[in-house]
Amino acid sequence: MMTQPVIICVAPNGARKTKLDHPNLPITASEIAYTAAECYESGASMLHMHIRDDHGFHSLDADEYKRTIKKVRQAVGPDIIIQITTEAVGKYSCDQQIDVVRKVRPEAVSIALRELCPSYSAEAKAGDFFHWMAKESISPQYILYNPEDVRRFDYLRQIGVIPGDHIAVLFVLGAYDPHIAANPADIRPMKDALTTDAVWSVCAFGRRELECVVCAAKLGGHGRVGFENTLYKGTGERLLSNSSSVRLLKESLEANGHTTATSNLARNLLNML
Repeated sequence: MMTQPVIICVAPNGARKTKLDHPNLPITASEIAYTAAECYESGASMLHMHIRDDHGFHSLDADEYKRTIKKVRQAVGPDIIIQITTEAVGKYSCDQQIDVVRKVRPEAVSIALRELCPSYSAEAKAGDFFHWMAKESISPQYILYNPEDVRRFDYLRQIGVIPGDHIAVLFVLGAYDPHIAANPADIRPMKDALTTDAVWSVCAFGRRELECVVCAAKLGGHGRVGFENTLYKGTGERLLSNSSSVRLLKESLEANGHTTATSNLARNLLNML
């Protein structure tokens, strides 16, 4: 039976890790661009981008986002999908998260639903923002952390707060706490809670990252790998680079009978064309 090509997204840095965690963690715009080029050559079709301030801390600075996007385009060209993040990390308000997207106007953005629309009182503002993104052809990926988040996502689609018929979501498995590592068994409860049609991917914290993404592909999903979620192979050996993570995933997917999506095919699957 033919399966759809799998989108490989790479998250090379995240908001919390530093060079002390891994010397090859990209922090600066130039380092992110270099890493993006390596990962693209290794099979990634999408870059999940975090930026840092001058002190190396997580930032949602619009000008720095624009500068880093330009650097990545210079290094990689027009093909790779660049997805920025609005992650708050306990630092940014909902208004600041919305503001950076309005200023940067990226091709794609990841949004934690529980941060942008945490309650009934937030639905009107969030809905205005989500509909604005649809009009501006900005492709959102809604970040969901548990089955309850998935059910809320479905509900917000049904009442029209989240627009569109072809939406992307990311199931987050595990957590930053090393004692809460991801397990492939975590996928089914999330997938089963999703009652509306969506393009779904997984990212997995811990050393079973690769195993989780391959399992997701078997179930019709896509995957995100990279240093944001783990620095280690399943064997416990430390990965040398983000491109090593991408390459291992591509090889594992192909060994299991899957093909991987080019960036343009990924755009088509995500309804971005």
